[in-house]
Amino acid sequence: MHIWVDADACPAVIKDILFRVAERLHLPLTLVANRLLRVPPSPYIRARQVPMGFDLADQHIMGEVAAGDLVVTADIPLAAALIEKGAFALSPRGEFYSAENIRERLGMRDFMEGMRGAGADIGGPAALSQADRQAFANQLDRFMARRRS
Repeated sequence: MHIWVDADACPAVIKDILFRVAERLHLPLTLVANRLLRVPPSPYIRARQVPMGFDLADQHIMGEVAAGDLVVTADIPLAAALIEKGAFALSPRGEFYSAENIRERLGMRDFMEGMRGAGADIGGPAALSQADRQAFANQLDRFMARRRS
């Protein structure tokens, strides 16, 4: 199993959790972004920079990911494509996307996009809270325990 991170918008605290997991479990972890990323020196952790452009990091991840891999992303359309490919998708807030919930997430995303397009000031997502960080760490730990058993 390989862990991929849609890293352009991934909070640093989530990346730190992933770095520790990759080291502890000796799992390959690749962060993909359109800017240069610093990662700790490790045989398990690497960063891949893609050119600037709309969804180029997503396209790179989709081209490299295999069924059974884990991708950390807040990008709902990317998560939907990953699920279709047999990969697992986890949000930085600790929510696993699944075949059962992804249609609802896509619908809500499209609704919010329509509201913004119509000029509604609906704001953005709330800042990542301590509870979100804990939810992410807990989900990741449970997922890793299931995969290793």
